[in-house]
Amino acid sequence: MGHGGGGALSAELVRHVFAPAFGGRVLAGLADSAVVTLGGARLAFSTDSFVVRPLFFPGGSIGDLAVNGTVNDLAMSGARAAFLSCGFILEEGVEMPLVARVAEALGAAARTAGVEVVTGDTKVVEAGHGDGLYINTAGIGLIPDGVDIRPERAEPGDVVIVSGEIGAHGVAVMSVREGLEFGVEIESDCAALGGLVEAMLDVTPDVHVLRDPTRGGLAAALNEIAAASGVGVVVRERAVPVPPAVANACAVLGLDPMYVANEGKLVAFVPRAAAEEVLAAMRAHPLGAAAAVVGECVADHAGMVVARTALGGTRVVDLPLGEQLPRIC
Repeated sequence: MGHGGGGALSAELVRHVFAPAFGGRVLAGLADSAVVTLGGARLAFSTDSFVVRPLFFPGGSIGDLAVNGTVNDLAMSGARAAFLSCGFILEEGVEMPLVARVAEALGAAARTAGVEVVTGDTKVVEAGHGDGLYINTAGIGLIPDGVDIRPERAEPGDVVIVSGEIGAHGVAVMSVREGLEFGVEIESDCAALGGLVEAMLDVTPDVHVLRDPTRGGLAAALNEIAAASGVGVVVRERAVPVPPAVANACAVLGLDPMYVANEGKLVAFVPRAAAEEVLAAMRAHPLGAAAAVVGECVADHAGMVVARTALGGTRVVDLPLGEQLPRIC
């Protein structure tokens, strides 16, 4: 299970098994989406599979995730998502009204995100082998001229911005899966981020890095960017926005919100000269109203992420080994 968690074990699997087997310069970038040129157009291309349990949770469903997860991966390259494919893997015996409910949620999410599902596939596996249903989506989108967003572009002096409060998705899924109550219902932040990214690029096309911190949370995203670019990242722990309900739930369960998955947030590395304008544009958008500056890139401790604590000390924020909360996307 740890190899599917988005942490160090996942990275090991990709780097030592899949990447050598598949090869290729584009794949070697290991970004959220591949950037390719076809017929003179720059395209972003991504695929994702969704195995969340339960299929419906506060604030969303596997259908919403299947759209928003892929749309967001494309947006992290600056692309405007256009078309999706959709593959359903159904378990023998799953009730057809449940399948229809998921399909309707997926279609509604696609319309909200402004993308069209144009092709798909259906497979059925024997009872006991599919956990109801799984979904795979792949998507393509166009990247505007002058936009070059990739992890390697982070550089010392860049300002690190998070688009809002973190940790809601992972805690929301876990609460219904395990039947936990925290005094208030915590809803997933599941949302398509394409419009927020467009608002940021309207301010400046020179956004260096974007990443949506899903599996492994904000900590994993920052570590991946630091490793890819060879910079150090310093995070002010008290500046990271965490909803009180999520903070309380994590305290009870012994979890660190920095490692909990999100499905409607992004982290951006932007040049310091443009940071205030980008932050203002984010806060003017509904999905970035709680955006906050949480840190900066430095030349020291290359490839490492360090947090400054409320007590004035520092701690290393490691890449998680596996996943604290499996099956959350």
